[in-house]
Amino acid sequence: MAQMNTKKTTSQIDPSQMDNKDSALYLIIKRLLDIVGATLGIIALSPLFILIGILIKIEDVKGPVFFNQVRVGKDGQTFRMYKFRSMVSNAEELKAELMKQNEANGPVFKIKEDPRITKVGKFIRRTSIDELPQLFNVFKGDMSLVGPRPPLPNEVEQYNNYEKQRLTVTPGLTCYWQVSGRSSIGFDDWVKLDLKYINERSIYLDMKLIFKTVLVLFGSKDAY
Repeated sequence: MAQMNTKKTTSQIDPSQMDNKDSALYLIIKRLLDIVGATLGIIALSPLFILIGILIKIEDVKGPVFFNQVRVGKDGQTFRMYKFRSMVSNAEELKAELMKQNEANGPVFKIKEDPRITKVGKFIRRTSIDELPQLFNVFKGDMSLVGPRPPLPNEVEQYNNYEKQRLTVTPGLTCYWQVSGRSSIGFDDWVKLDLKYINERSIYLDMKLIFKTVLVLFGSKDAY
């Protein structure tokens, strides 16, 4: 982590822009967009939710359809994030054995050919379908449609002050990282993209990123 602490301050959030970005009007419109978008998404995708649930159960009858995990949100507040289960039921127990195979830098854990991923899981990860239950998190207010992806508590414990800037806004279902390469992007560049969003965020940018994310749903070779 010593190398991460050498980052230049020129890439940090510009405090002079924070007031405009956090104006009452912006936050109200963004929240309304989240509620409407999440509601429409849940209704429109409900047949897909049912189909994916059935496929997950067919492959692994004993395991649950949904997977929930504690994540860190705005200002360090924790919440339970929902996903379709894409791994075997004892995935967390097997993680310790696979740590030495980690292919990601920084505090993130990722393996391209993760043996814990099921057949159905591989498909829903490639298409980002596994993330769709987070629409319920968006509706509840834990997350936004657009914002930095919420990290795990043990990852945040390894953050330096520069990286903790990711936690100054509500985490999102999608952001620059989701549409710019995802797992092929190193952690340092991931943080830079999140800070870029935080500095530039606007309703127009949110709409633009949502549209790009819809295209990613048809599959990305960089998702794993």
